[in-house]
Amino acid sequence: MDLQETAPPGPQEGTRRRAPAGSAIGADFGEGVTAGAVDPEAVGGWPSPRLLVVVVAALVLVGVVLRFWTTSDLWLDEALTVDIARQPLSQLHHLLLHDGAPPLFYVLLHWWMGWFGSSDLAVRSLPGLLSVATMPFVWVAGRRLGGRMVAAAALVLVATSPFAVRYATETRMYSLVGLLAAAGIVALQRVLDRPRPGNLVATGGCAALLLYSHYWAVYLVGVTGLWLAWRAWRGSPGQRRPARAAFAAVALGSLTFVPWLPTFVSQARHTGTPWAAHATFADMVNAITSFAGGPTTQGRGLALIYFALAGIGLFGAARGARHIDLDLRTRRPARPMAVVVVGALAAAVVGGYVSGSTFQVRYAMVVFVPLALLVALGTAAFADRRVRAGVLAAAVIFGLAGSFPDVTTNRTQAGQVAATLARLGHTGDVVAYCPDQLGPAVNRLLPRHRYRQVTFPRGTGPEFVDWVDYARVVGAGNPSSFARSLEAAAGTSHQIWLVWMWGYQTYGSKCAQIETDLLADPRFGAHEQFAPGPQFEPMELVRFAPAA
Repeated sequence: MDLQETAPPGPQEGTRRRAPAGSAIGADFGEGVTAGAVDPEAVGGWPSPRLLVVVVAALVLVGVVLRFWTTSDLWLDEALTVDIARQPLSQLHHLLLHDGAPPLFYVLLHWWMGWFGSSDLAVRSLPGLLSVATMPFVWVAGRRLGGRMVAAAALVLVATSPFAVRYATETRMYSLVGLLAAAGIVALQRVLDRPRPGNLVATGGCAALLLYSHYWAVYLVGVTGLWLAWRAWRGSPGQRRPARAAFAAVALGSLTFVPWLPTFVSQARHTGTPWAAHATFADMVNAITSFAGGPTTQGRGLALIYFALAGIGLFGAARGARHIDLDLRTRRPARPMAVVVVGALAAAVVGGYVSGSTFQVRYAMVVFVPLALLVALGTAAFADRRVRAGVLAAAVIFGLAGSFPDVTTNRTQAGQVAATLARLGHTGDVVAYCPDQLGPAVNRLLPRHRYRQVTFPRGTGPEFVDWVDYARVVGAGNPSSFARSLEAAAGTSHQIWLVWMWGYQTYGSKCAQIETDLLADPRFGAHEQFAPGPQFEPMELVRFAPAA
């Protein structure tokens, strides 16, 4: 490849590059360069194939290392997931009825722990490997979408994404969702290029597995199905047959979810998320911002790059080394990705508003890979290799700057609480948690059977959180009665340790009332308070020792 900067052709000189073989989802994905536009791979492209490979490989290696680096203790969601998955599979359905999640990740984690154990490193290695396995699919999807340059940009963006790194280091199902979404895109690309039986099975299988991984996959699969139905009805004659075949594959894959529907309905009615606010359309913007790392300086910087490149990817085409034309009709390769990202997020907001359920940005993992591909398409609108490299370098720098704090910061104060109990606690002491959501993370770090542990409001053990009718149960909880039960359990010879935190929705001042009632008991005249820290999951620890 010539490394000299060459003058790009004008609009009248531009040529239409033939898309790579099997490069796309029908005509929408097979047209990598708009007619009359400059091909960024042919004019002022990457410096050289060898340098491209070296740079991309180095950044991917950094991303892989980050996915296995964190030393944080497991916080609530992770500890609870491990506690559920370590139980016999015969109990999984009952446990998930009280938890509110689909089963696939728990089954995988159960098998994984059977092979590798349940240490923090072991249980976090599963989502780490799933996240790493996503990268080849991102490359293939980007290559078929817009060529080598788009593939490399997408791969680098995903490898260094703070969002991807965060959930690759968290023992939850989000890395699995990202992997299945990426694999589903590749399978769908292959179906719409050549609807062979194997491609159809892969497409339907990805749809089915997504639905059994996270319920927000309903929005992704539903929007994809509607898009395929539109193409089957209004597409060009050459597009209709593969679109019909793809729609049938997605529909059949979705039917496998029918046996789980009664469980899903029960969970939807009884295991909502009363700890978060209802969805609004502002959450669509918040989701993209969270993909960039959240409300930090580096996160906001990366979010601006994401928004700009996504818009350029959808509307822009290179017309010269320093010139981009915007077409309000949008670029054909970008349309499906934009439809999926915007459509699925909008459906989630509407669905949440109608059903009263909540919007959590981590649920938006279902559209993270499509967005990364759309952003990568935006880099293709820069014909000048220096501009393109500079924009991508800025995204990488902001991404890594946002990723490092995620893997170096402890997400929970459970380790400090457990260390204090190990230093000052005694066998038989009572450890109480308010809310019960603080129990799983601390319990995981405590010696078994050394303490008598109990949670508010249900008075059960700390291993699980029962989300069934949660707001109603919390509302009915009596903090004064709970405090008296702790005093009775401690007697005159054991300490009471209250692990609590304010600010949890539906609790009001109930946890603080437990502390107030214990402070008023003259039998526990010695008190010591350990203040909450800055962690994602902070905890306040109060020690009540017998006055004698």
